[in-house]
Amino acid sequence: ARVRSSNHKRRTRTMFRLWQGLTRFPAFVPLWSARSALSSFSGVPPLSQTSAKWDNLTEPAKEYVREKFHLCSAKEVHICDGSESENELLLDYLTKRHTIQKLTHSNFENCYLARTDPADIARVEGKTYICTKNRQDAVSPVKFGASATLGNWMSDESMDFLLQQKRFPGSMEGRAMYVIPFSMGPVGSPLSKIGIQLTDSPYVVCSMRIMTRMGQPVLDHLAKTNENFTKCLHSLGRSKGMKDSWPCDPDNTVIAHFPDRNEICSYGSGYGGNSLLGKKCLALRIASTLAYKEGWLAEHMLILGVTNPQGEKKYFAAAFPSACGKTNLAMMRPTLPGWTVECVGDDIAWMRIDSSGVLRAINPESGFFGVAPGTSKWTNPYCMNSIRKNTIFTNVASTSENGKTGIFWEGLEDEVDIENENIRIASWDGKRWDTTSDFVAAHKNSRFCTPASQLEIIDPAWEDPEGVPISAILFGGRRPTTVPLVYEALDWNHGVFVGASMRSMATAASIEGTMTTRPVHDPFAMKPFFGYSFGNYLRHWLGMQDRPGVKLPKIFHVNWFRTEKRRAPHAEEMKEVFLWPGFGENSRVLEWIFK
Repeated sequence: ARVRSSNHKRRTRTMFRLWQGLTRFPAFVPLWSARSALSSFSGVPPLSQTSAKWDNLTEPAKEYVREKFHLCSAKEVHICDGSESENELLLDYLTKRHTIQKLTHSNFENCYLARTDPADIARVEGKTYICTKNRQDAVSPVKFGASATLGNWMSDESMDFLLQQKRFPGSMEGRAMYVIPFSMGPVGSPLSKIGIQLTDSPYVVCSMRIMTRMGQPVLDHLAKTNENFTKCLHSLGRSKGMKDSWPCDPDNTVIAHFPDRNEICSYGSGYGGNSLLGKKCLALRIASTLAYKEGWLAEHMLILGVTNPQGEKKYFAAAFPSACGKTNLAMMRPTLPGWTVECVGDDIAWMRIDSSGVLRAINPESGFFGVAPGTSKWTNPYCMNSIRKNTIFTNVASTSENGKTGIFWEGLEDEVDIENENIRIASWDGKRWDTTSDFVAAHKNSRFCTPASQLEIIDPAWEDPEGVPISAILFGGRRPTTVPLVYEALDWNHGVFVGASMRSMATAASIEGTMTTRPVHDPFAMKPFFGYSFGNYLRHWLGMQDRPGVKLPKIFHVNWFRTEKRRAPHAEEMKEVFLWPGFGENSRVLEWIFK
């Protein structure tokens, strides 16, 4: 009798939610009610009256929103148009919820600081899956009983059951569902891809507005072309975290990719690498699968333009693991007189061979999601200038002086007077911090999210829909011993071997990266991002040289991080020091590659 009663209650509750959804969302037309009387801790912020119309969505997009709206039991739907007024409303709402804090120091304009739950601070590679019918399509075969090291696989049926029955049902109760139409790459470029992300996180909406081209132009393009789009579903989940201001469900977090149906699902995390689904999820894992099928490359690479004193310009792409200096290299200030470097992108490159046989690349992102610690006027002056406005910082330390709020991280000691007794510093997790503290001020994986258009050395062709021609590809990582400063591959086959055999010291960019201090195998800097079997990935790279009339770039390997033990003057102990000065001096290596 208790079982029958429980089943009856469950069916009644389900029918009530369905009725409630239909009456609240008639014909699935979004509600634009500016609820100024809402509590500051309500799950739904005031919504803009200028939002994109429901009718602008294509029929496949409407069907997708309908399905997930009912699955997640969202309170209501808001279709994002990417406008400034919409962004201001969401930032104001996040501030009232104490999810973000506005920086009031005179050095910053329209900048905010977010502090995440302590359990939600990096990518969760161990909970990230490629889901296909056949295991060999996602990961390379291994001996019986051994686990794959280049990705995690789960059958699409098993993952569907987990997501549809255990994770997403009711996951957005009390919150709005935001519909984010976005383009990876310039809207309309033959190299670009369209996505639609559904999320219950305003923080994600504001960050996606920086990192992608989003809003009305994307809807207009979809309406005109009716092209396929990547389905992206994200929910913070039923919050079980430690902070009310940062909902998350860290114990049940899962990030699933379905390459065969061009879909991504992420549950339980609000951290950027897990929740900004246009970034690593689409731009690398899903895009690498699309690239394999369509004959192009989606890679974890920066793109920069190098111009010599004679005015000759060449573009390089470079693959380094996360937190290994991609951003610093992409935004370098050369020490060599007469040489200039301009940035196309600092993280991801989509490359396709054009009709002339030239490999051309675009940066699919429109912002920078860089690691904060170590970034300073000395290491990356251009970056420091660009993050002074319209930037969202995450998990850095905050400073307070005369009622004005600023930021601090390790590396800014010359810019923030940390010895000043009038400056109070709170660490990333809210603890009082000073120079005697035995813990870091900013989390090692703390980030800044800033628009690429603000960078003063952004390349004039960074949004060229045809991309820029690539003359050289660089591989590299953190190797304290053995590997030399720079060497050139003998040919394309050898270059693919160089990329495949890459190793690097683990970093804090992922949860798992904090668990080892030895070099790990990270082929092509893609270890966390392969969307399909590594064997097929190698086959795809090797096959690029077989294209008729192809003119492939040369391949090099670099290592800025070689060290040796030295004793400083009047010091008793030996200390590890870098052999190469790095940063602007890396222009000497680029000059050698250029020639």
